[in-house]
Amino acid sequence: MSTVNDFIKLRETDWKRLEALVNSRRGRKPLTTSQVHELGTLYRAVVSDLALARRDFPDQRVTIFLNQLLTRAHAYIYQQESSDFKEFISTFTYRIPKLFRETWQYMFAAFLLFLIPAIAGYRLAYINPDIAEPLGLGDQRQILANHETWTDIPSDVRPVASTFIMTNNIRVALLCFAGGIAFGLFSVYVLATNGLVIGAVLGLAAHYGMGSSLFGFVVGHGVIELSVIMMAGGAGLQLGWALLNPGLYTRRDALAQAARRAVMLAVVAVPLLIVAGTIEGFFSPTDAPLAVHVAVGLVSGGCMYAYLLLAGRATTPENQLGVNQDVLPLIDEG
Repeated sequence: MSTVNDFIKLRETDWKRLEALVNSRRGRKPLTTSQVHELGTLYRAVVSDLALARRDFPDQRVTIFLNQLLTRAHAYIYQQESSDFKEFISTFTYRIPKLFRETWQYMFAAFLLFLIPAIAGYRLAYINPDIAEPLGLGDQRQILANHETWTDIPSDVRPVASTFIMTNNIRVALLCFAGGIAFGLFSVYVLATNGLVIGAVLGLAAHYGMGSSLFGFVVGHGVIELSVIMMAGGAGLQLGWALLNPGLYTRRDALAQAARRAVMLAVVAVPLLIVAGTIEGFFSPTDAPLAVHVAVGLVSGGCMYAYLLLAGRATTPENQLGVNQDVLPLIDEG
């Protein structure tokens, strides 16, 4: 390039366009998807221009201009969201349910990994209750054999019981998720063993004629609780699959990408399990008719699945995503 004027004439259109996109921050309006991609492309191009200007025209005003332009563009791209609360709401109303729908294959795999052992455990315990001993369910078998259950929680200890239940369920969910680090094997183990034990308990209850009583206790909170455990397991399977099949990425990079997606499913598991634990601690032990327990389970579970399957469908990414969410990956790719 012979002169600084030739350099300016050749590249100034892109500089003006980048400046116009950066100036749009004054209105605090999110960029559209096409503008986001354009911003990322222009930013990388102007970075190259600045490098050339520093090499060939270090004392010219154009070098100072490009440096200032990129400083403003960098601040725009890495800006904090205008409203942390708005970003928080957007995560729960748009990104998490959308991610759940996009990764349904992992959720279905987790469902099968839980369901098949649960069916096997139910059948084995119903036919031969002696299976309770090797499964560590000897105490539960004895209680059920006496035509009693352990579900009658006194009202004065229900707050403590509810807290314990929430904590335990969250622990299991996090184990399902974190187990993906072991190539998904520990997630498979947690899902399968929980399915086997729960199925066996229900089989023992059915064998001793206590099936309806135990089912009435479980159904009110169980739809949410078991669904969330399987969702956390599905998130863990995503991590495991990224390690087993990283594609063109290194295993470390593939795991990092999968973790950024899957961790949101683990995050939403916590409030959902708090809801389930509250129902289990305060409502499930009551003497309400079986139909009421079933209704609570169906309504609570229906609300959860309505959120996961329907939320965010009417909102386009252009309206939901600000600069940060889409530009940063573009910059990283450059």
